[in-house]
Amino acid sequence: MLEAFANRYRIELSERVIPFWLRHSLDHQHGGYFSALDRDGTVYDTRKYVWLQGRAIWMFSRLYNTFEPRHDFLAAARLGVEFLRRHARDREGRVYFSLTRDGQPVFMQRKPYAAVFYQMGLAEYARATGDDSCLAEAREVFALICQWIANPGLLGRPSLPGMPVVSQLTDLLVVGMMALDMFTLTGEQEYSTAIIETIAGIVRHFDPERNIYRERVAPDGSVLEDNPDSRLFNPGHSLETAWIMLHLLEWQPDQALRKQALAAIRGSLELGWDQTYGGIFYFVDLAGRPTLQIESTMKLWWPHAEAIYALVLAATITGDRQWIEWLERIDAYTFRYFADPVYGEWFGYCDRRGEVALTSKGGNYKGFFHMPRALLFSIQAIERAGGKV
Repeated sequence: MLEAFANRYRIELSERVIPFWLRHSLDHQHGGYFSALDRDGTVYDTRKYVWLQGRAIWMFSRLYNTFEPRHDFLAAARLGVEFLRRHARDREGRVYFSLTRDGQPVFMQRKPYAAVFYQMGLAEYARATGDDSCLAEAREVFALICQWIANPGLLGRPSLPGMPVVSQLTDLLVVGMMALDMFTLTGEQEYSTAIIETIAGIVRHFDPERNIYRERVAPDGSVLEDNPDSRLFNPGHSLETAWIMLHLLEWQPDQALRKQALAAIRGSLELGWDQTYGGIFYFVDLAGRPTLQIESTMKLWWPHAEAIYALVLAATITGDRQWIEWLERIDAYTFRYFADPVYGEWFGYCDRRGEVALTSKGGNYKGFFHMPRALLFSIQAIERAGGKV
């Protein structure tokens, strides 16, 4: 049953996605990658967005490490590593959000996420090459990120009297992803401890009434004061959380939490699916009220990519065919509205009805990451399961 999906995803990844980015994104003159690419790959913004640079390094390195050890994958990863190690950090060790084409700083975001993907790119490249200096820097940046999340003031984000104290799901996930990669690479105890702490943190965000993961909760897991921020539900993020949780639980097994994560896949789809036009909403208000985000009803590429892999993983680890019906629905929608049969790659942004809202294939948020990662992970999960459910 799943072999057909694996074949479809292998063709999409190998023939339409990877070639698009290898052909259009590599900046051989200055290093790094262009991410702002129009439908045909034309560059429309030469700025280098560091978190997308790090994601591309990670993706090219992971392809080299686990998919096919091709020289062009490793060379592409090296192009990004050398550029970022020259330009991405300031004198205090912070990581810029964006750079000019030749590496001059443009913007410093008061968030740690550019650093997260810089760290992940370094670690995966170190796995590919055995570069001890990259691994050492990955260790250093991991520690800094944990400090910045614990104390946002270190990044210039002051704690103001009216700000609620919250647990942010995003912060847990990025630490979990980094820790899992570092633990599998080094086996060091501090990363195992971070995995355990991440699992406990994610559990606090689980909503047992709806079977979803909430974006923001109080530090003890209780629901925050009623307002649009506390009611905001991101279906794609909840789906991504579920499969990341399943990955973490491979190292810290817990059957009850595995069951919880699987329930969150179904709950996220049931609450996030547009019953009128199909597809997964970007944002949902849990009380059915208006969201502050005007793009909430749009359909974006990445929640659908996360759903595909979450469903493949659920099907392969449980052997339960109940997941196939949802997979068929998400797969059909995704390839109908996002995949571009003319130039390859996927469109990123559709309106509620599925009409393409932007012709771009990349920008300052979309790059070579979510979709190729989902395709790669899905292929590998199906292969591990022997293609059967």
